[in-house]
Amino acid sequence: MDASTRLPRAAPARVLACGAFLKNAACLVDGDRVAWSPQHGDLGEVAACEALGRSVEALLAHAGGRIDAVAHDLHPDFRSTRVALALAGRLGVPAVAVQHHHAHVAAVQAELGIAAPVAGIALDGVGLGDDGLAWGGELLHVDGGTAAHRWRRLDHLRPIRLPGGDRAAIEPWRLAAAVLHSVGRGPEISTRFAPAVGAEAARTVAALLEHDLRCPPTTAAGRWFDAAAGALGLCMRQHAEAQAAIALEARARAALLAEPDLEAPACGLDLTATVAALLDVDRTDTDAVARGAARFHLALADGLADAAIRAACAHGLGDVVLGGGCFANRVLLERLSGTLRGAGLRVHAVPAPRCGDAGIALGQAWVAACAVASGIARAAEAA
Repeated sequence: MDASTRLPRAAPARVLACGAFLKNAACLVDGDRVAWSPQHGDLGEVAACEALGRSVEALLAHAGGRIDAVAHDLHPDFRSTRVALALAGRLGVPAVAVQHHHAHVAAVQAELGIAAPVAGIALDGVGLGDDGLAWGGELLHVDGGTAAHRWRRLDHLRPIRLPGGDRAAIEPWRLAAAVLHSVGRGPEISTRFAPAVGAEAARTVAALLEHDLRCPPTTAAGRWFDAAAGALGLCMRQHAEAQAAIALEARARAALLAEPDLEAPACGLDLTATVAALLDVDRTDTDAVARGAARFHLALADGLADAAIRAACAHGLGDVVLGGGCFANRVLLERLSGTLRGAGLRVHAVPAPRCGDAGIALGQAWVAACAVASGIARAAEAA
C-alpha cells in the first residue's frame, strides 16, 4: 500500500472504493483507518487500468477479511466502475455508485470528521450528474456524520456549451466563442478567433454554435475558467492539465497584489456577462488583462459565496465544505473562504491534491459506508 491515514471518526462499514477516472487512486476504509493505493494516473491509459486492478487486489489482501461494499463513480463507462461492479459481483457485496461532486464533499467530511450537515461547494472540470448531464459547479446539501449518503443539489453555475464536445476542454477559445455566441455576438467568432486558430476552425465552431450541434452543456467551473482565459487570449490550446486556469490565476494574483480593493462585478451564478466583458479587454495591455482575470475570480467567488450564504440561512446550516480540483486555486479559495467566514459560517477544505480527484475515493467509500449502515445498499449482480 502507498499510504495509510486515520480518520477523526470511524466509518460505519468496511468499504473499498475504486476512485475517479482522472488521477485515479483507490482506497480501503476500515473503521478509522484508510489504506490508499498509489496514484495510478488517468484511466484512459492501459497501464493505469492495469495498475488499478493490481491495487484493488492488494487492498483486498490488506483487508484480511470480508468487505461490506465496493464504491465507484456514477459514470457507467469508467474502467473504475467496471472494476467495482465485477469485484462486487465476485464477492457478493453491494456496489454503490456515488455521484462525483457528492463524493468530493464527502471526502472532506470524512477526512475532517464533520458531524453536522453541510452546504457543499464542489468545483471541477467534469463529473456525471444524476440527471445524466455534465456537472462541475455545484452547491449541494449533504447530511453529516454517518448520514452523508443523503444529499441533494441546491444550485449550480449557469451551464456553458462545449462546441465540439470534449475538444472544447483542451481548446479554451471554443468556450470563449460559446460565450460570444450566447450574448448575440456570434458573427464575431470567425473574425475574432481565425487569426489565432485558423479560419476553418473558427467557422466550424461558429456553425456548431449557430445550429446547436455537438454543443453539450456543462455547469463545470473549470470550463468557465477556460472561457475566461480564452477571452483574454491567455491560452488558445492547453498542452497541460489546467494550463489555462493556472495562467488566469497568475494574472489575477498579480492584479490583486497591485490593487487589493479591486471591485468585483455582480453576477450571481451566471458568469456569462463577466466573461463577455473580457472579450473587449485590450489583450496588448498586460495590466488590463490582469485586472480582467482578477475580476473573473472575484465574480465567481462572490457569486458562490452569496448562493452558499443564502442556502445556509434557508436550511439552518453552519458549515460549508469546499471540494474539487478548482480549489487548488488560491485566489478563489481565499476570497470565497474569507467571505463565508465573514458571514459567520465555518469553512472546511483540504489541501491540493486531496481536494481533487486524487482524494475522491475517500468520499466514495464514506458515502457507501453510510449507505450500507443505513440498509439501503443491495448486493450487486456479477458484471
